[in-house]
Amino acid sequence: MKLALFQIDTVIGDIKGNKEKIITGYRKAVKDKADLVVFPELALLGYPSLDLVEKKEFRDTVNIAAHEIAAQTNAVGLLFGSLTEEDDVVGTNLFNSALLCYEGKIQFVQHKTLIPNYDVFDEMRYFESARDVFVHEFKGEKLGISICEDIWNDKDYWKKRLYSNDPVERLLDKKATFLINISASPYSYGKRKARLEMLSALTEKDKIGLAYVCNVGAQTDLIFDGASMCFDIAGNLIQLGKNFDEDYILYDTDKKYEQITKVERTFEEEIHDALVYGLKEYCTKLNFKKVLVGLSGGLDSAIVAYLAVQAIGKENVNVVMLPSKYSSEGSVKDSEKLIANLGILSNKISIQPVVDKALETLQPLFGEKPEDITEENLQSRTRGLLLMALSNKLKYLLLSTGNKSEMAVGYATLYGDMCGGLAVIADVYKSDLYRIANFINRNGEIIPEAIVTKAPSAELRPDQTDQDSLPPYELLDKILRMYLEENKEMEEISQMIGDKEIVKNILRLVDHNEFKRRQAAPALRVSNKAFGYGRRFPIVQGWRK
Repeated sequence: MKLALFQIDTVIGDIKGNKEKIITGYRKAVKDKADLVVFPELALLGYPSLDLVEKKEFRDTVNIAAHEIAAQTNAVGLLFGSLTEEDDVVGTNLFNSALLCYEGKIQFVQHKTLIPNYDVFDEMRYFESARDVFVHEFKGEKLGISICEDIWNDKDYWKKRLYSNDPVERLLDKKATFLINISASPYSYGKRKARLEMLSALTEKDKIGLAYVCNVGAQTDLIFDGASMCFDIAGNLIQLGKNFDEDYILYDTDKKYEQITKVERTFEEEIHDALVYGLKEYCTKLNFKKVLVGLSGGLDSAIVAYLAVQAIGKENVNVVMLPSKYSSEGSVKDSEKLIANLGILSNKISIQPVVDKALETLQPLFGEKPEDITEENLQSRTRGLLLMALSNKLKYLLLSTGNKSEMAVGYATLYGDMCGGLAVIADVYKSDLYRIANFINRNGEIIPEAIVTKAPSAELRPDQTDQDSLPPYELLDKILRMYLEENKEMEEISQMIGDKEIVKNILRLVDHNEFKRRQAAPALRVSNKAFGYGRRFPIVQGWRK
């Protein structure tokens, strides 16, 4: 069988655009004499469509479009993801489905069996589980069709499984001769390699070929990296789609292909490309032509400005330096050097007159109270005020520049440096940003060396450094990884760190700053546990007082 696999970038809710993309791809594959054309999970409506699926008009539009697509087919099969609806008095009656069309009709439907309900997945809110799975005979093959999560539950591979049911095992029991999995699997570093190992083990064990077709694109905070995969009966990866780009793969099951062994690059390369791609997609899909960055002279804003240039071009990036009386001469000069290296537009506005006037206005109410963090936050909020005004007036997308370490412990000012429409690096720890900076400078200095090497500082009071309030970032990030991503608690982390008071203080800061993160801009997700929709903790709680 000759398969044509399309990993496409859809727009959530753009039924007409997604439909046209599917039909156009199908016609191309027909010309290339494919037997079966395959598109990803929920390709017709976009993934994840969230509460849009609760609207009847939306569902009706999807259903009409699905039949319009089917009407375009001939003897060549077309498999794509959509939602389907059944008439029942119990449950949501909605299914995440794979539709196989040929000869002008929808000939076969397979619903998704395993409905994930963890991390960024909330499909149980919308979809019911398939009551059974079936194979479908098509052009000499018995196709075993599954959807995303359905293939992630092999009892011989996973030591601990999330589900007792294994849809793929049941497809094999029903004598499937070839497996197809359509997927919308969000990116995180390391997941592509894990996917390779899992699918390779499954196909080798069961001596069966597999076409795994994955979504690509970015939907707000979620990035989909593509990298569709085909495996032979020996478990060898023999076809691999592009990373972070649409692709079209022709796979003939009767041909022999060279084995592919490498699917992931270095951490720095992967995260760099994922962030650039996620930012570009966000701007494109929301129709932002230009972005704005508040440039502080520090590493975080420098990297965000660089990534923006890579995503949408230097002519579309404008940075603003906003010095105060505490800003060092070096920070301004470092920023100016970065601006020259990137070739971007820039402006400089002193925040001091606004800060002074605000303090003068507040003095009758502040009275004789000593200076504290209030005055520091006022400076940050003045910067936020000016940046948001420029964003509104000039129609720029303001990018937030906080990193994951800062967001975790609340070392960021609400309505100040947290202002913005997208948090580009808020899922990257500070210690990892140094690695990315060195990667950016691998062929010559782009980010000035002084920015990379100087002690991080918010510069909101004389001689301030981040380490006045926080432990060294290497130690902080080690604690945060264990707490945020490995779900370890204080006693276990303390044993590994050797300092219970530091751990206690850091975990308290994480928990007590949940209210800030709840109001933060969406953050591009590149780890297996990002802040936002995939991490849900209460603001009001008594677990850690």
